[in-house]
Amino acid sequence: MTTPIAKRHISPARHMPTVIAVVIGLLFVLPLLWVLAGSLRPGSEVLAGLSDLSWRSLVPTDATLDNYVTLFQGDFGRAVLNSVLVAALTVGIGLLLSASAAFALAVFHFRGRSLVFAVILLSFMIPFDAIAIPLSSAFRAWDLQNTYAGLVLPGIGNGLAIFLLRQFFLSVPRELVEAARIDGLGWWGIFRRVHLPLSRPALIGAGLTLFTFQWQSYMWPLLVGTEPGKQLGPIALGTLQGQMVVDYGQVFAAAVVLTVIPLVVLLRLQRHFTRSIASSGLK
Repeated sequence: MTTPIAKRHISPARHMPTVIAVVIGLLFVLPLLWVLAGSLRPGSEVLAGLSDLSWRSLVPTDATLDNYVTLFQGDFGRAVLNSVLVAALTVGIGLLLSASAAFALAVFHFRGRSLVFAVILLSFMIPFDAIAIPLSSAFRAWDLQNTYAGLVLPGIGNGLAIFLLRQFFLSVPRELVEAARIDGLGWWGIFRRVHLPLSRPALIGAGLTLFTFQWQSYMWPLLVGTEPGKQLGPIALGTLQGQMVVDYGQVFAAAVVLTVIPLVVLLRLQRHFTRSIASSGLK
């Protein structure tokens, strides 16, 4: 005769981490929902409901897209396109340079290799804002102010991207390199046909690093891109906030646009980024 299996006692403490995680997630989401709701309201009504908080503060009953229409009829649309172009150029050129440098540091054995790698590690530990002003003076002397080259060049050399790619290249079996050499491939062929095809997760992770660094950059575009035609999205958003009369509806709409674009990119590629971090030896 079988006896019924006793029900396992589930302690409420086991669910506490989940509850805490949900509460923290809500605390982060609520301000974002408020900004999204504010972008769908007329500018005069965005801050009107703060004195009486309710569900209507997060759910606009009179939603309208007028803020977005007005925003893109001005210079903000051009600034967003500039940000997309500068970020794309930074990722494309930066990946080529970072992958080449990482390949050299991972495959070639030369005197001073460890010192070069240590300098690269130190380079991404120094805040860029600490060298932005003297570097902008040099760029003005080189006639690179208000040019796409001036906006792109500081972002293509990223020490963290080189580090991630080098750590991945070190995991490529040496036997593959030796077999490719026997087949007659030169170092460029080995880099292009062996290492790059195997390093897709690491390339995506490094590309996301370059993209986020360039997209959120504020001080450098403020120093170098002073003309309206060369302004980037964050600078255009700051211009909206700096006017005498601030239309918070348009400000919130601009903040939503500048948040959604990188959010879509990061969500689409996050699993590759996580894989690249794991394969680089970082937990």
